[in-house]
Amino acid sequence: MDIYGNILLATDFSEASRAAARKAREIADCCHARLRLLHVIDYFPEDLPMDWIPPENLDPASWFEQEAQQRLQRLAGELGVEADDTEILFTNRSAAVEIAHAAERHGADLIVIGSHGRRGIGRLLGSTAHGVLHRAPCDVLTVRSG
Repeated sequence: MDIYGNILLATDFSEASRAAARKAREIADCCHARLRLLHVIDYFPEDLPMDWIPPENLDPASWFEQEAQQRLQRLAGELGVEADDTEILFTNRSAAVEIAHAAERHGADLIVIGSHGRRGIGRLLGSTAHGVLHRAPCDVLTVRSG
């Protein structure tokens, strides 16, 4: 029996998340596990990286969803993950709460997340990885980049 059968990769598309994605794929391959990808769009406008600021003439929610969908599909292709195993969540709660709930909903036995993502001011409030660790219904692996 393999140690992990259902792995959830939470990504914000940062460099730390890319390192976590590579590690999640390696573990999934070794364990013959299903790999799911999750991106959470939370609403902290002061915390957005420059490449995530929507053009003024577009609806921000639609733009965020389209941008996230494109990035998630690109990552899924790189990792060999089926489109059915990707999910984008919009929330007014913290990403950590939504990641833990998604892991529970999908029956994940491992969450893989980057140790530091695109959180700017969010680091002062506590990291997403730290929040996931304390809420997760399963094992959590935080992956350092570089």
